[in-house]
Amino acid sequence: MSDQDDLTEVVRDTSSHRKLFSYLTADAADDYIAIMRLFTGTLLTDLSASEVAAQLRDRGLDIDADLAEDRCKQLVLWGNLVRSVRETRVPTVAAYHRSRSRFQVSKLGGRLHREAEEILSAVDGVQEVARELLARIADSLGQILQLVADTRRDVDAEALAGAVTSVFTDHRVFTESVTDFYAYLSGVLTRYDLASEEYAQFKDLLLDYVDLIGADVNRNAPEIRRRLLLLLELLEPVLANLPAAPVLENDLVAVERLPGRTRKEWEQLAVWYGAGDVPSGPDQLRAAARQALGQLIINARRILTASGTGLSRRADLLKLASWFYGADSDTAHRLYDAAFGSYPARHLLIGPEEADPAAGPGTSWWDGSPVDVPVSLRERGDRTPRGRNSRVPDPGADAAQLLERARRRNEARRAAAAELAAAGRLHRVRLSRAARELLLDKLSPLIATVSLANTVAEDRDHDLDLLLRASRAKGDTTVIVGDDGTVTVHDVVLSAHALQAADRGRFEMRPTA
Repeated sequence: MSDQDDLTEVVRDTSSHRKLFSYLTADAADDYIAIMRLFTGTLLTDLSASEVAAQLRDRGLDIDADLAEDRCKQLVLWGNLVRSVRETRVPTVAAYHRSRSRFQVSKLGGRLHREAEEILSAVDGVQEVARELLARIADSLGQILQLVADTRRDVDAEALAGAVTSVFTDHRVFTESVTDFYAYLSGVLTRYDLASEEYAQFKDLLLDYVDLIGADVNRNAPEIRRRLLLLLELLEPVLANLPAAPVLENDLVAVERLPGRTRKEWEQLAVWYGAGDVPSGPDQLRAAARQALGQLIINARRILTASGTGLSRRADLLKLASWFYGADSDTAHRLYDAAFGSYPARHLLIGPEEADPAAGPGTSWWDGSPVDVPVSLRERGDRTPRGRNSRVPDPGADAAQLLERARRRNEARRAAAAELAAAGRLHRVRLSRAARELLLDKLSPLIATVSLANTVAEDRDHDLDLLLRASRAKGDTTVIVGDDGTVTVHDVVLSAHALQAADRGRFEMRPTA
């Protein structure tokens, strides 16, 4: 079988395992959970649909036999139940048909439901950490070392197997409980509605209980690590003397061994207690404790800071929510207006000294001119002016900026005029954007004058020292090329020249013969 086939098989198995969770979120989840409770209540429960319906009626859930059979068949499709074949003695054929479909819980279905029941029955509060298991793990490791270290006598396989199973079971229970504890603690300490009384309780919990956990970890983890390192050197006789299950091991059945039966599992356990290069489990616990203490300090700063959200409004909001829940529509609207201040808009008698004549009662706020609301009125609802009057700004800087802007604009126009004058006749001349814009500004009156007089027109600009001349010429075309396009003037010849000194002092636009 190729790697692709192996991957396909793994994906198929995973998909079939995911179907086991379907009954927990189905539309009739209550019926399915009640049926699974019947099958997992005792060992090897074997029930027909009619028996399921009868037992459910005794527990207060009234469903008929046909519906119970449909539910059981659906659980079979999901893999939570399996069909059971059992010889039955019935008085009639109808009774035989009713009792021939019998069901049992599957292996994975029973395991999943036990986990689901544990989660459904769990409380939201904190769970006690099984910190006493660390000492038991160290004792069990010492027992294993004693069993395999004495080579003069045979190893007690049953005692060895019990100690190995105890090590891994205790480690799993300890890690799960400490993980749940820190997850709960983190969820509480990150709440921003944590009031002072709740804060004090969780502060004591964190400082006292976390200190106990840290003390147990610091006391037992080094010894567990030392014994695990010794045990890794003697692991071959340990694994060799663990009793196997030869009856279960064959080609038809996949056996799921108990933990601690392979070297890899022992190496992973040693890494968790600090035998590797990665962060160990005790290091992670210390980091989680430091993070929790840091969050505790943040909450203390928030509560003590007057400008922050030190006062929790959680109780007020819950009370307000209960009022909304019991109010009718009109009362809810009035309650919302009173709680959040969402009253209709009122005229505050402020605004511009001279009203805009175009703005009337029907003018939308989107289209009207904005009104500057004083800070005291906007933040405190008080129109009384506070502080000193602001100083009149000095307009000197603005005037200098405007003069500098005008100077730069004038220099740019002079440079554009010099570019036009240097070109002479403007046919097939490539101009910059500024020079072309200057030409277009002056071109309209020139074209109009040429069209009326049917001769030559001139535009003299003494500020720019520029003379533009337009001559009527039937059939001639002036094409001016620019970076972003081309300007074409038909039946006109355009030229640009620098004004002579003798022509300065007057401005004219006149037709000439």
